[in-house]
Amino acid sequence: MPIRFGAPGCALILSVVLTGCGSGDSPEKHVEYALQGAYSATISPQAKYAAIGSFNHGGSLWDITQHERLYNWNHKAGDFSIIAASAFSPDELYASTANQQDLVLWNLSNGQPEGFWSSPAEILDMDLSPNGDYALLGLADHTAVYFDVKNGGVIQTFRHDARVKSVDLSDDALLALTGDDAYNATLWDVQGNRILHSIKLGNIVDTVALSPDKQLIFSSGSLDKAVIWSAQDGKVLHTLSDNKDLFGKRLSFTSAQFSSDNSKLLTGTASGSVQLWNTTDGKMLRNWGVHKRDPYGPNSTGVYAVGFGQGKYFAVGSNGIINELK
Repeated sequence: MPIRFGAPGCALILSVVLTGCGSGDSPEKHVEYALQGAYSATISPQAKYAAIGSFNHGGSLWDITQHERLYNWNHKAGDFSIIAASAFSPDELYASTANQQDLVLWNLSNGQPEGFWSSPAEILDMDLSPNGDYALLGLADHTAVYFDVKNGGVIQTFRHDARVKSVDLSDDALLALTGDDAYNATLWDVQGNRILHSIKLGNIVDTVALSPDKQLIFSSGSLDKAVIWSAQDGKVLHTLSDNKDLFGKRLSFTSAQFSSDNSKLLTGTASGSVQLWNTTDGKMLRNWGVHKRDPYGPNSTGVYAVGFGQGKYFAVGSNGIINELK
């Protein structure tokens, strides 16, 4: 059940970062949201909220504008849930959290749960429709399902040849985008349950993202190429990670988000870097390194979530720290 937090009860570590962030520019600020790291994180579409699945206190909702923890979100009273995935509705009215088998729909206005359901299989990724009515779930049983989160039950099942590791749902919930371990990124017509376009990458698909206008798609394979391609004809428009002038080695992109006007793409990697891209020509505009707890330590910090908002860019690392980037 949710626990309400006020500012006095939630001590934060907030500082200006000057050094120790690896390659790229340093964050303007960093804030600790999870003491010893996180299993998962998601930033809401307008970067007002962040949902965190932490090692220490399970799920929680944060107000990014104030860097204040609002609620503890766990699936069982008195227990800290392992939150494997989370999502926000496009209107920022609802959020959902999932462990491997169960998902909960939360009302953002009061932090209360409005639905608790068991999934058909292990949940690997998820996204929400407007008003939190439906969820797109990427599952380990080689399917993605369109699930009625308020009433329960599977509406559509999208079958794949391997685990579905990454999903994204268009803001009007008419298109579903999936990435699977058989190296496929696939765009689906939700109502007709049919494939519109699909591309093949060179490794398991880590991350997919659909632009707000439903024109552009980002897809990336693990330690493989990352591409922006057309949702209209399925043709690759730009290859981002094959350019040796930008990267000396292949990267694993772990998060991606298009800007509201579709002109920019923000990406995060498993090695702790964040990139801003021009979607018109596929060129990189900025590059940052997220904050590391130990700047000289051997462990890298993966980027779980990125987002646009408040005239800034945001990135949440696997170490439980959110980064403000400018």
